[in-house]
Amino acid sequence: MSKIKSNLLIHEKSPYLLQHARNPVHWHAWNDDAFERAAREDKPVFLSIGYSTCHWCHVMEHESFEDDEVAELLNDRFVSIKVDREERPDIDNIYMTVCQLTTGSGGWPLTIFMTPEKTPFFAATYIPKQARFNRTGMTTLLPQISNLWTNDRARILQSAENILAGLQSSALESGGDDLGADVMQSASNIFRQNFDEINGGIGHEPKFPVPHNLLFLLRQWKRHGDDNALLMTEKTLHFMRHGGIHDHIGFGFHRYSTDRVWLVPHFEKMLYDQALLCLAYTECHTATRKPCYRETARTILTYVLRDMTDPSGGFYSAEDADSEGVEGKFYVWTQAEVRAIFPAAEAEAFIETFSLTTDGNFAEEATGQKTGDNIPHLRVAFDPAQVESEFDAPNGQWARIRETLYTHREQRIHPYKDDKILVDWNGLMIAALCRASRAFKVEEYTKAAARAADFILTRLRAPDGGLLHRFRDGDAAIAGHLDDYAFLTWGLIELFQASFRVDFLQAALDLQAYVDQHFRDQEGGYFFSADNAEALILRKKEYYDGAIPSGNAVAWYNLVRLAAITGNTAFEERAAELGRANAQAIRQLPVSHSAALIALDASLGPSIEVVLVAEQHDPVLQTFIDGTESLYLPNMVRLVKTAKNAAELAELAPYTESQQAIDGKPTAYVCSGNACNEPTTDLNRMLEQIQSGSVV
Repeated sequence: MSKIKSNLLIHEKSPYLLQHARNPVHWHAWNDDAFERAAREDKPVFLSIGYSTCHWCHVMEHESFEDDEVAELLNDRFVSIKVDREERPDIDNIYMTVCQLTTGSGGWPLTIFMTPEKTPFFAATYIPKQARFNRTGMTTLLPQISNLWTNDRARILQSAENILAGLQSSALESGGDDLGADVMQSASNIFRQNFDEINGGIGHEPKFPVPHNLLFLLRQWKRHGDDNALLMTEKTLHFMRHGGIHDHIGFGFHRYSTDRVWLVPHFEKMLYDQALLCLAYTECHTATRKPCYRETARTILTYVLRDMTDPSGGFYSAEDADSEGVEGKFYVWTQAEVRAIFPAAEAEAFIETFSLTTDGNFAEEATGQKTGDNIPHLRVAFDPAQVESEFDAPNGQWARIRETLYTHREQRIHPYKDDKILVDWNGLMIAALCRASRAFKVEEYTKAAARAADFILTRLRAPDGGLLHRFRDGDAAIAGHLDDYAFLTWGLIELFQASFRVDFLQAALDLQAYVDQHFRDQEGGYFFSADNAEALILRKKEYYDGAIPSGNAVAWYNLVRLAAITGNTAFEERAAELGRANAQAIRQLPVSHSAALIALDASLGPSIEVVLVAEQHDPVLQTFIDGTESLYLPNMVRLVKTAKNAAELAELAPYTESQQAIDGKPTAYVCSGNACNEPTTDLNRMLEQIQSGSVV
């Protein structure tokens, strides 16, 4: 590679773009200057989309973008643009849809060729430098496309027109009537048909966690007493936490498993996976009261608070799969390394228990040869009657061994950390921390969530009161997308439920009002981008889930919960419109809409609203709060009214104004299914009212 000082990406904040700032390719960031240059010089645009912890993005960079031959072709014949998909999910969503429509698949790195008017005419994912295994190489493809652009422009423009028509057609909505419990049952049946009875999880390899599927199945168990739904959830969580996808030494979960037994992961760690898996393990603990799920959730949070938290309070995005240019090198162990650390008896116990073999269970990616490296994992049969495991004891033998190995592992060269702070993923983490704080009675989790929320609400605000998407190196930028608003609103609602701070409820209502003003369409759905954001070739609405839940689905869930908290039925009406907006698509493929089905479950109820009225520091109040946490009721909302917050709470939830403590004692007002019980000062009576109201 020739030595150059830098390209235009050197001025960016994105870690991914900065990784490419010294490529010989004359990269531009996505901006008007790049497209104006393409139009002025009459060149097609080469768009490359990826993210900093993407393994194959690194491969394509080293193979092609650091290569002088490829760089010369790009620089002479194209205008090249780099986009961080985590910074600009609006751009990524559109052009990933193009790739899926034209090739039948997608992934990153995403490669798009398009006109200076941003209309795509060719899409692919990873492209090698040289052709191999029926895959065209960069050195062949770039001249071919350049030649077509010069000598057969009409063919390219026809392709662009066809793709744009297909893209617009894919964005058409299919509304319908109100959905019912039958569509949830259909989804549950499909999950059961595709469930891996031996290893847990849905389907075969590669296996992704998809925690929102598990959160939906838990609600099916609660609603219908569906033991199969609970079994699928527990078995999946069991094998994931014992498998190699779980970092047994430093905690947290890797992105996905390349095999069906959860052994060999793709080693990157994403903040959103930690948040969603924490939610799944926390809810499963609340549903089953099994300590094993609690301890797994707490180790996830140990990892996030230790390794992924900025001094400002926000949470970092991801850690790379690679270190020293090798995927997984940071995480694997040889038997010899373990024996060098521990006395013989302890070493052999760890080697046997965590399944370390002489030749290794992890093969070198390029050659497929085993090198003696091992991914620690446990082979523990699933027993639905098991309450806790010796491996989860926080002060047991295995905890001490893991701590020793962690100390040794810290001396290794760490994978790269993507330290940008994204609002949407932070919203998920705030929600997870608050759920765990309530379930496990760990006040520090609520404090960490509040710090993150306060940081975002003060440092990532646009001049018009909206949100900015990304913060890094002192810079907040990029207009917020639907996921930013929906996920942060979810986190703020959970933060209100955990802290009872009315300012967090007010912030959630303010964000919802902004979304309704700038994202909502006439049919009731929400666009991914605001009406005052950069105009792209298509303004999309997405209802299906991916690695993270759909922003529309989470917005639906938020509306239902805001209606329950405030008593404002306008939120319920908007939730119903949102559910109808894409009802037909949800019916056609319900398993791709688990988050929407969670919102539907909340819509169908029965909802439970509990208002606790007491003096600010009444010690009995906490027993009532703890009582509401003793039951698995995912659709319950709680408010606490004291003399200190009574006035501001009444402004947002007017029905609370007349609710008073009886005889100066903590008093519970329990309502369910649009009917309210007599207020009670008796804890057991409150629990009876809640339980009777939760029956479908």
